[in-house]
Amino acid sequence: MSRTGLKKWDSAEHLQSDEEIASYLDACLEIAGDDAAYIAKALGVVARAKGMTQLSKDTGLGRESLYKALSGEGNPSFATILKVTRALGLRLHASTTQPQA
Repeated sequence: MSRTGLKKWDSAEHLQSDEEIASYLDACLEIAGDDAAYIAKALGVVARAKGMTQLSKDTGLGRESLYKALSGEGNPSFATILKVTRALGLRLHASTTQPQA
């Protein structure tokens, strides 16, 4: 009997367009709640989808530093998050959580 090989799912391989990336991050932000590491990891997925080498050049941050900061295990500064989102062509957006009366 032949064995079927399984491959670990990598969301970065499936984020092809800017619209897919935006939808993915919106979903992650919704799911994450107060979990900052979850958001950092989601940004890491997007960074890998777009290309970590180019992101490193665009932000002026080392690739190794980016991998660590955006792994979900690191603790990136807000300045790093802003640099990364800007370099990825993303914009942070605020909205209210509850409708106003």
